[in-house]
Amino acid sequence: MAGLARLLFLVQAAAGAQTPNQTAGVGTEERQPPREEVVVRADEPRFVAPTRRDKIGRIWAPVLLNGRGPYRLVLDTGASDSAITAPVASALGLAPDESHAVLLRGVAGSAIVPTIRVDSLTVGDLELASVTLPIIADALGGAEGVLGARGLADKRIDIDFLHDRITIARSHGQRTPVGFVTVPMDRTGPGLLMVRGSVDRVRVHAVIDTGAQLSIGNEALRAALVSRRFHGTPDQIFDVTMAVQGGEMFVSPPIVLGGIEIRGARITYGEMPIFEHWHLAHEPAILIGMDALGLLDALIIDYRRHQLELRLH
Repeated sequence: MAGLARLLFLVQAAAGAQTPNQTAGVGTEERQPPREEVVVRADEPRFVAPTRRDKIGRIWAPVLLNGRGPYRLVLDTGASDSAITAPVASALGLAPDESHAVLLRGVAGSAIVPTIRVDSLTVGDLELASVTLPIIADALGGAEGVLGARGLADKRIDIDFLHDRITIARSHGQRTPVGFVTVPMDRTGPGLLMVRGSVDRVRVHAVIDTGAQLSIGNEALRAALVSRRFHGTPDQIFDVTMAVQGGEMFVSPPIVLGGIEIRGARITYGEMPIFEHWHLAHEPAILIGMDALGLLDALIIDYRRHQLELRLH
């Protein structure tokens, strides 16, 4: 089975009845004074781990909620907002509110879930006040929730897979470090972290999703790369809503982003509803998950400069 492929979108709370097709914008970001950067190091990976032959990598952030924690939340660049698991809500002494339910949209389905409200969410230079957090059943690799993109518009996230380090700080427009390759990010309506790339010389829209375990291709990419005469390994994608979608997994040709070639990844193809939601169903597109991203040495996401900075071995 594939692990948890995660995409989360927060929509407005249900004051009355709500249908799965309702959408709403994300709340405005609140500006706060700069805080000390969060840097985590450990002998064994506690927050950031690379992809190995027997284990998919992860990016967790140490997040304070109402000043308590830190809790390990998956950094999820495919999520518009943050969410937590029920045990975290219980530890905070907050009961889920069914009257303020929200709609979660995943790669395979959607679900309406209860929420809690916290007074503060803090990690590094990111500080949000009065945050509504959906309650999710599970998070990648046993994490305690999801850290979404809200509040990151002026931030720079430095992820070092080799040294178990994540830093979230304000971007000051600094230059790309020596040894890194810069890849511009496209501006998208849904706020996705999307870049242009290619797979076996097929041009693709590549959605960078650090909250997904596996890389997922749409049917247009499969048609361009894989003949229907060939069959891959049957696979299943579980998303944040616990919906399940079947697919077929194939060894991927090199995934090219800028001047970087990521080798050794696999792509699961299937008719995932999220590609329709993103209006990416009819052109080759790929969601690049941690199975591929974790093969990098380091990844920097500079939201202010709209660019990725990648370093490979």
